Amino acid sequence: MKINTKLLHDYPVVDSSTGASSIPKYQSSTFGQKELYGQPQKYLYTRFGNPTVDALEKGFCSLENSEYALAYSSGMAAIANVLMLLNAGDHIIAPIEVYGGTCQFATEILPKYKISVSFVDMSDLKDIEANIHSNTKLIYIETPSNPLLKVCDIQKIVELAHKNNILTVTDNTFMTALYQQPLAMGSDIVLESVTKFVNGHSDVVAGLVATNQSSLADKLRLLQKNFGAILGVEDAWLVLRGMKTMGLRMEKAVENAQKIAEYLSSNPKIKHVYYPGLEKHPNAVIHARQASNGGAVLSFEVYDKETLKKLTQRIKLPILAVSLGGVESILSHPATMSHACLTPEERQKQGVTDELLRLSCGIENVEDLLEDFEQALH
Repeated sequence: MKINTKLLHDYPVVDSSTGASSIPKYQSSTFGQKELYGQPQKYLYTRFGNPTVDALEKGFCSLENSEYALAYSSGMAAIANVLMLLNAGDHIIAPIEVYGGTCQFATEILPKYKISVSFVDMSDLKDIEANIHSNTKLIYIETPSNPLLKVCDIQKIVELAHKNNILTVTDNTFMTALYQQPLAMGSDIVLESVTKFVNGHSDVVAGLVATNQSSLADKLRLLQKNFGAILGVEDAWLVLRGMKTMGLRMEKAVENAQKIAEYLSSNPKIKHVYYPGLEKHPNAVIHARQASNGGAVLSFEVYDKETLKKLTQRIKLPILAVSLGGVESILSHPATMSHACLTPEERQKQGVTDELLRLSCGIENVEDLLEDFEQALH
């Protein structure tokens, strides 16, 4: 089944009881019980399970080609629950350029539970191996990374991890399962911020975790239930709606990103462009081996703050905002947005300069976007 057909038909999209062409919003906190001592009822209380959310999780399984999937109240809820699989005394290896929210959770929350973290260059297998200790229990992968689009080799990291009996977790938000499949490459867990491309309309905050291992799914379900990190029914319904057009949306957004990255690369007012779809990207070959295109997100650096200020004031079509993955193009300033939770020193260590901008390409006509950047940079 091809992807656009799969996104429309390979999970519950029609209500089994009424034939409604859209799964209803089962907007109920609790469900009436038929009897006390009979057959256990599937739905009891929405924190434990809900028909709308259940349909969405089956959709996630189809999207991720996974046996199990959980829907979360946010991408950070998904990340936090996965990291709480660890025990006191455990050690994590994570990318030095990991997403700011993940970095803050790892440095400010996990130490309270005696869990330590080493931030390394994930493109360097020797650096990863040098940081593996007897208590290393998890390697956290993010490729391409946010916001510098750094790339690491998923399969080789997974092989190294499994050789040392270490769990691997891959944040696949930027590429999504449409264009990169970490589970198929051996990653134990994949997670995504559904707020982004899966929903695609900038009107929901949500996350997902997928795995093929029942033991991990059971542990995650227990954590989710007890932390209360569940997705609301209204948001689940909106994601079900958004997921239907994901293939078409992403195809156009990726096409736009490639053309804009090429345009910016040739513009003398741009210092550097970060996009794995460009041949000059340092790990373009690795990315091409594990992903089917460069994705819909790119970052670029200008030479000075004056150019940055003028560009952000004059640009008309992309909205200047936090987040990414909407049908509209979104221009973000990582230093004051996605990575504002980090100290200036931490941002500098990651390479997130004040002159860096991140562009999430939407589905506008690319000619209009290029014309807009041309006038903003003129």
